[in-house]
Parts: sequence; structure tokens; C-alpha cells
Amino acid sequence: MTMHSKMVISGGALLVAVAAGMVVTPSAEETNATFQGVWQTLEVVVPAVPGRTFRPDATLAIFHGRHYSRVEVHADQPRPLLANPAAASADQLRAAWGPFVAEAGTFDVNGRDLITMRATVAKNPAAMRDGASSIYRYRREGDRLTLTEISTPAGPSAQPIVVTLRHIE
Repeated sequence: MTMHSKMVISGGALLVAVAAGMVVTPSAEETNATFQGVWQTLEVVVPAVPGRTFRPDATLAIFHGRHYSRVEVHADQPRPLLANPAAASADQLRAAWGPFVAEAGTFDVNGRDLITMRATVAKNPAAMRDGASSIYRYRREGDRLTLTEISTPAGPSAQPIVVTLRHIE
């Protein structure tokens, strides 16, 4: 066998091995591709008593690489404006800021249907504790992504929240 033939066979074998490895073991980037882009929250279902379903207008979630950022308003109507936040009552502050959700951090896709999110910065300080994470079961169908809460930084979710998003970019 000539040296050229050996190189062609070796090169071909290497290409087959690389291609097989890509099919059998997707990289983290390929797995994370399910989430890449900009998403709008269509619906948030909170089953706790009293159960609520929000269809917020003001939402945005961005996934890029291993990082995410999300902001949402969980309210049926616009939040009240505060004339003077420094003089606002506790009830006024809760009405304006309570429905607002914001966090950003890193995420990992685990297995075929789990995503673990670790907040670096969040409105809720408990989400930023060392070792804190939120875990969701996910399902992607076309431009829709459904996240079902499994656990939060507070522990397992007895009544999981379900979030449905639409890919917008």
C-alpha cells in the first residue's frame, strides 16, 4: 500500500470517527442551541392557591452561549406608577415592584429535557446564593418553548409553575 493510500484511508477513517462522535455525543453548544435567541413569554401558569395565569405583555428572555437574561412582569394590568418612590408606602412599593421578575446568569442543559439556571444577579437575593439554582423540564416545539419548574433555590416545587415562551429572534 502506498503512503498516499494510507493517508487517504486514515483521513477517511478520521472523518468517519469525528462524524460519528458528533452524532452520538452532541456538544454543550449543540444542546444549548435549543434555547439560543430572544424569547417572549406568552403565558405563566401559577397553580398555587389561588391559581393564576398571566399573559404578560412586558417580557424578554435572551439565551446566548451559556448565559441567559430574563425580565418579566407577572400582572394582568399595568403596574402603578410611583409619583415619589422615596415616600411610597409598603403596599405601593409591592404593587409596583412585586410583579417584576428579573435575573441573569448561566445555564446548562442536562440530559434531554432539563435546564439548570444559576443566577449571577437577580431581583430575588435568594437566587444568587452560592449553590442556588432553578431547574426546569423543557419541551421545544417549533418556535414554542415550555418550561415546567422542578425546583427553585428554595427547594423542590410542589406546585410547579409552567412558562410558555415564543422564539422571536
